[in-house]
Amino acid sequence: MGATKTEIFNPTQNELASVAKVLAHPARVAILQYISKQEGCICNDLVDVIGLSQPTISQHLNEIKKIGLLKGTFEGKNLCYCIHKEKWAELQQLFHAFFTTINQNCC
Repeated sequence: MGATKTEIFNPTQNELASVAKVLAHPARVAILQYISKQEGCICNDLVDVIGLSQPTISQHLNEIKKIGLLKGTFEGKNLCYCIHKEKWAELQQLFHAFFTTINQNCC
């Protein structure tokens, strides 16, 4: 496989691609949907709801955290996650700008 030449693309293109890569996995979409409907979420809740093992859920959570969509706090021995609302709004704007820049005169 060749190396990705991210340096030849602008920051917006690189961010959009990174976010799209994270969201391209259905388990991550399911995790985000579940967490977005909760006041908070403990990882074990996700294991029961999503149906994947705890280590697999943790790996997916780490990938989602890398793009800044999750915030977490410790509650006793558990890590509680919630959606980072400001980052969520920022990414909504990023995708909206991307999807609304199509040339309407295209065939």
